[in-house]
Amino acid sequence: MLSDKKTKEILEQNNLLEASEVAKYLSEAEKKNLQLDDYLLQAGAVTEDILYNAVATMHNLPFTNLKDVSIDKDVLFLIPEPIATTYHIIAFAKTDNDIHVAMIDPDDVQTIEFIRRKVSLPVKVHIATPSAIADAAKAYHQSLETELASINKKTGGIGVGAELPQKSENGKPKDLENLAQNVPVIRVVDTLLEYAIFEGASDIHIEPGETNLLIRFRIDGILRQVMNLPRSLADGIVARIKILSNLKLDEHRLPQDGRFKIETRDYKISFRVSIIPVFDGEKVVMRLLDEGKKMLDLPALGFNSQALELVKQNIAKPHGMILVTGPTGSGKTTTLYTIMHILNTPKVNISTIEDPIEYRMPRINQSQVNPKIEFTFARGLRALLRQDPNIIMVGEIRDSETANIAVNAAMTGHLVLSTLHTNDAPTTLPRLVDMGIEPFLVSTTVNVIMAQRLVRKLCKHCLTSYNLSPEEQKRLEKDHGLDLNALMALVSKAEGDTTGSEHIESILFFKGKGCNKCGGQGYKGRIGIYEVMAMTDSMKRLVSSGATAQAIHDEARTQGMITILEDGFLKAKQGITSIEEVLRVTKE
Repeated sequence: MLSDKKTKEILEQNNLLEASEVAKYLSEAEKKNLQLDDYLLQAGAVTEDILYNAVATMHNLPFTNLKDVSIDKDVLFLIPEPIATTYHIIAFAKTDNDIHVAMIDPDDVQTIEFIRRKVSLPVKVHIATPSAIADAAKAYHQSLETELASINKKTGGIGVGAELPQKSENGKPKDLENLAQNVPVIRVVDTLLEYAIFEGASDIHIEPGETNLLIRFRIDGILRQVMNLPRSLADGIVARIKILSNLKLDEHRLPQDGRFKIETRDYKISFRVSIIPVFDGEKVVMRLLDEGKKMLDLPALGFNSQALELVKQNIAKPHGMILVTGPTGSGKTTTLYTIMHILNTPKVNISTIEDPIEYRMPRINQSQVNPKIEFTFARGLRALLRQDPNIIMVGEIRDSETANIAVNAAMTGHLVLSTLHTNDAPTTLPRLVDMGIEPFLVSTTVNVIMAQRLVRKLCKHCLTSYNLSPEEQKRLEKDHGLDLNALMALVSKAEGDTTGSEHIESILFFKGKGCNKCGGQGYKGRIGIYEVMAMTDSMKRLVSSGATAQAIHDEARTQGMITILEDGFLKAKQGITSIEEVLRVTKE
C-alpha cells in the first residue's frame, strides 16, 4: 500500500486523474477507512499496471512484470515469507554483486535495509503490481509443500494421528532429532524468529490444533495471527526449538523452560522458552528480550512535564520507597530499569532481586528468585541488606513479609524501588496497610507512586484527523460514563490553558488507517500513560490517620494530580494515540 499523500502526488504529476476527481476519491476512501490506492483499484478509477508504472516512472525505477520471471527457490527464500506477504516485496533475482527485489512502495526504507543486511548485498529495487507480488508469493507454499511431501515420505509421515517417535537406545528420539534437522523445519523456525525480530514482537506463540499449527505474535501488547502451518510440521518445529534451548527432546508430559540467544551485527536477542503439554501436542511460548536495546530516558517513556518533575525530585532522595503500579504487561519493569539507569553511577551500589531478570545492566548486582530452593523475594531482600547497598530494586512486593522488609530497608537509609499490582496510585497506600504495614510507616517511607498503562502509538505514516460527532460523544459518555467536556477542560488545564475553554466538538482527534509501515494495524510502538502521586505533608497526615483510598484520591486531585485517563486523553489530543486505545487500556 502506498500512502495517500504519495498516491495523490503520483495521480496529479502523471495526469492520471483530475484534481477534483482525486479529492472526491480521497473523501470516499476516508469514509470507508481505506487507503486511497486500494479504493482507486476497487472503484476501477485506474488499473494496477497504469498506477504502478507511474510509481516506477516517478522514482526512476524499472517496472517488472513478475509473471514473465522464473524465480529460483533459493532466491525467493532470501526474504522470509511473512515479510514478503506483509510488506509486498519479492526477491526474484540474485547475482554476485546484488539482489533484485520487486515491491510496491520504494519508500519502505526499513524493509530494504533489512534485506540488504540479511544478504550482505546491495538491493536493486524494481516496481511490480500488488497482484503480481501476491501471485509470486504463492511459490512459498508450493515449495514448502513439495519439501514436506519429501519429509513425510522419508519419515513415514509424522503428523496428524501419528505415534510419537520411539526412543532409541541412548534415550533420545532419533526420528525427532532427524526431523528437527530437515531443511523446511529449520527454514520455518528461522523465518519465525527473524520475522518476530523484524516486527518487534515481544512473544511468539506456537499452538498445535487438531489439523493445523497456529503461529501468533504479540506485537505492541496485542496478539496477532501471522501463520497457519500444516499440523505435520508441529513435531519438527517443537523439536528444533528444544534443541536450540537445550531441552529434553523425549519429554512430552511435563512443562520445560529454557533459553537461547541470537546475536548478529545488528541485534542481540535472548529468547526465553516455555513449553507445556496441551491436548493436541505441545504449546511453545517464546519471550523476546532485546539485550542490545538502548535504555530509554523518562521523557521517552511518556511522562508529561508535571509528572516528570515529581519523579525527578523523588528519585534524587537518598532513601525511601519509589513504587510503580499497574497490571501485568503495563511496562512497570521498564520504568524501574530506566530509573536504575539514571541512578547507576560508580558512587552507588545497586542490587536487585527479580523474577525473572529481563535485562542485564552493567555495574548492577542482579539476583533471580528461585522458589524451588526457597530463594524468595523476602529471603533475597534480607540477603541484599547485608551486601551494603545504597539502592535496592525488588521486582514485586507480593506478600506481607516482603513489604515489611522493604519498608524497614527504606527507613534505614536505603532507596527501595519496587512494583505492586494496584489499579491506580491512591489505592497503593491502603494496599500497603492491608499487607500489615503500620499507616505511620507507610506515610514516612513512601516517596512517590507511579501508576501506569501502555497504549499503542498511532502510526505516523497513515495518521488521519477527525472531530467527534454528536453520536460518538453520546456513545462515549453512555458506555464509559465520561463527561467529555469536563475531561477536556482538565486536559486543557494540564496543557497550561487555565481557562479550560476548548469544547469537545472543536478538538481534533486522530486515528490510523493502517498501512505497510504498521502492518495494516494503524499503530506502531507503545508509550506509557501515567498518574504520579508524591507524598506531601498533607498526604502523610491523611495516610497516618488511616484515610480511605477515595480520600487520598481527592487530596491528590486537590494537589493537581493528572489521572491515567486524563493523561491518555492528553496524548490522544496530541495525536500520539487514539481515544479507543486509551479507553481499551484504562477499562477497570
